Amino acid sequence: MKYKNSVVTVGILILFLSCATNPFTGNKTLAFVSNDSLFPSAFAQYDQFLTENNVINGTSDSEMIKRVGQRIATAAERWLNANGNQGYLDDYKWEYNLVKDDAVNAWCMPGGKIVFYTGILPIAQNETGIAAIMGHEVAHALANHGQQRMSAAYIQQGISVAGNIALADSQNLGLYNQAFGIASQVGGMLPFSRSHETQADEIGLYLMAIAGYNPSEAAELWKRMKANSGGQAPPEFLSTHPSNDTRIQNLQNWESKAANEAKKFGITSYRPLGKF
Repeated sequence: MKYKNSVVTVGILILFLSCATNPFTGNKTLAFVSNDSLFPSAFAQYDQFLTENNVINGTSDSEMIKRVGQRIATAAERWLNANGNQGYLDDYKWEYNLVKDDAVNAWCMPGGKIVFYTGILPIAQNETGIAAIMGHEVAHALANHGQQRMSAAYIQQGISVAGNIALADSQNLGLYNQAFGIASQVGGMLPFSRSHETQADEIGLYLMAIAGYNPSEAAELWKRMKANSGGQAPPEFLSTHPSNDTRIQNLQNWESKAANEAKKFGITSYRPLGKF
């Protein structure tokens, strides 16, 4: 019993020491992997991805992706500086690339490396739609969601290993692994992922507004996303993302808050939609 108590104490201490503070929420977040090691690895993977895919340069669309990305990153820096987080972005290396691919997707790696696929442009429909997507992706990087997902995966793996050790000689080992796998995904990892998506939606909405883009257009973007999906989606509790309806409702609820936040930075009117 004394040994077990010591293990628990050490585990709690490790969890406490392996936390970082999210500058947007003030909450402690998991940080088993430091950005000092995570960022260089992410940058290398991003560079490798670019060599293996058709990166589009020198077009109006590719230049728009870069322009919007820089505006969103500048908005993030203004917001962070105004809220006492000067220097937070010093290790970020922003990069925005358009890749020829029919996938309706965009993503951001830890440290600020972003890719938009051409397949998402028709649904974005205009520059403000791009800003809504960009704000969301930048928010993932700013909130260190990649770092948190890796940390959560370590915890999931650690608990699984501990259970296997405890039941090594038990006929219930297979049942435990099956039950733990389902429970940890549905009750732990999937809600964790959905919370990140919701957080990125909210932070992204603020960023696009501070960058001068109308935040009310974010809900319109997700209405188009919903239409494009044809209603084909798993139940929300089995998904890594909130449902389209949940996202649309959230974004509509946050519009006025985003507009008020932008006013603090002198933004009282918005850029044209910028159709393309």
